[in-house]
Amino acid sequence: MLLLLSLFVTVFGLCALLKPEWIWKLTESWKSNDATEPSDIYIFSTRFGGVMSTLAGIGCLLVFFF
Repeated sequence: MLLLLSLFVTVFGLCALLKPEWIWKLTESWKSNDATEPSDIYIFSTRFGGVMSTLAGIGCLLVFFF
């Protein structure tokens, strides 16, 4: 179970890090009046969250295997 959760968190973190626009389209675009693109601060915060999620997922994977 820990292995699957770690893989999910790592993949989600990488998606948020590399493609924050995907996360915005899934979660926030319907809330915007013009819905053209995410703001710079949203992209920064999503990428920061992606880095933290990726590190947490990798950390859990290391704990699982060692």
